[in-house]
Amino acid sequence: MRNMMLKSALVLALLAAGGTSALAAGSEDDFKAAYAAAEAANKEAGKLRNQWTTTASTLAAAKKAADAGDFDKATASAKEAEALAKASIFQATSEKTRWKDMEIR
Repeated sequence: MRNMMLKSALVLALLAAGGTSALAAGSEDDFKAAYAAAEAANKEAGKLRNQWTTTASTLAAAKKAADAGDFDKATASAKEAEALAKASIFQATSEKTRWKDMEIR
């Protein structure tokens, strides 16, 4: 059940980040905007003490692709990192109260 909720959260976050059509952008400005949004979401996840390691590695991949001049790939990675960060935020906020619904046996 928990894995299904996390997968659903990730899908929702991807859709909120623009869906699959938004994963291929192009310019350096597009990358910078996507990277800033991903960093902001990751910072918010950090405040909730729920940063995912996959978010950090995806941000690093985005930066590496941008440094190589591949802004399509860099933007896609940045948007994926934003979706991961938003999913971690969703996880942290939903689990804050969901534990009360657990049945003690």
